[in-house]
Amino acid sequence: MKEKLEIKNLDDLYEAVLCLETVEECRLFFKDLCTIPELKALSQRFQVAKMLTKDHVYSDIVNETGASTATISRVNRSLSYDGSGGYNIVFDRLDKKEDK
Repeated sequence: MKEKLEIKNLDDLYEAVLCLETVEECRLFFKDLCTIPELKALSQRFQVAKMLTKDHVYSDIVNETGASTATISRVNRSLSYDGSGGYNIVFDRLDKKEDK
């Protein structure tokens, strides 16, 4: 029963994020929701993913982002083994947005 509650609460969070319409609204919401270290960790993982999709090597990613090789490996696994994962959805949509 507890697992279903956790999933529901997570879905509630996802629904809340989907209600946000601007970068400023996202900034305000995530500032309220997360601590500064949590935001830095999320941002770092996203930057790592961006760099990996542009074929940067681990040493360059470590130097530019400060991420550990363990974090880079984890992000790389998400990108490599799940081609239909969330990172790929976001990057595809950001690419389409840039093309417009």
